[in-house]
Amino acid sequence: MADLGYDGKVAIITGAGGGLGRSHALELARRGALVVVNDLGGSVGGEGGSHTAAQQVVDEVTAAGGEAVASYDSVATPEGGRAIVATALDTFERVDIVINNAGILRDAAFKNMDAEKLEPVIDVHLKGAFYVTQAAWGPMRDQGYGRIVNTSSAAGLFGNFGQTNYGAAKAGLVGLTRVLAVEGAKSNIVANAIAPVAKTRMTEELLGAMADKLDPAFITPVVAWLAHEDVPVTGEVYSCGGGHVARVFTGVTQGWTDTESLTVEDIRDHFDEIRDTDGYMVPANLTEELMATLKALGG
Repeated sequence: MADLGYDGKVAIITGAGGGLGRSHALELARRGALVVVNDLGGSVGGEGGSHTAAQQVVDEVTAAGGEAVASYDSVATPEGGRAIVATALDTFERVDIVINNAGILRDAAFKNMDAEKLEPVIDVHLKGAFYVTQAAWGPMRDQGYGRIVNTSSAAGLFGNFGQTNYGAAKAGLVGLTRVLAVEGAKSNIVANAIAPVAKTRMTEELLGAMADKLDPAFITPVVAWLAHEDVPVTGEVYSCGGGHVARVFTGVTQGWTDTESLTVEDIRDHFDEIRDTDGYMVPANLTEELMATLKALGG
């Protein structure tokens, strides 16, 4: 089969000055995409800023024969999101792909979590993806085409000690992805998410000896496929790391029903049935889940 290409497609990649974002930018550019390399150039904790990181990736892309432009705006404000998309429109006259990859860490046990650690993480991960995608949404709707890839995490999907701020933001990105998939369907806008495990400056200390087996290059093929025009799914989440790829999904059990006299004791006595995963369903949207509930109620 022919290799997958992105000729003429314009891709915005946030947090692309290093790690996963850099890997995504180089690969999409190698395959013909025109890339906006966005990176504020701050520290892992989100402090400071520099033009160096983004420009270095742009230089790598152009040295390899590709086309790219740097963006140094923060994703964490509506103005920053609009400026990032404006860079794509001003330079390449369209935007086809948004890969929301920018992130920071401010870990702490929940008892030590405070606003100074919570708000910047929510701002960059969750609001950042919202602001950049919202700015690109109009152009995507107008052209009847768009591909969005959000970067979630197992910390949000399954939990991880010391990351209530990060986990909440990453779980929120799954909700954002699901709603974008529903609202974008009529305009051929596809939205999916990944939950990656890779060696980056954010994770190197956490991964320890395993870090060398988790090159960011193993994540990029998943992102590139989800960003391609041929991708056949929307609203889905994929766990990936070290060459392993798996789908993560939210399912609903068949449950147990009593429409006459439901009591606390009934819930206790039938809790195993309520939790039984045999025959679960995977709703595509709220309507499908609601219809299953109504069916159980005899509606």
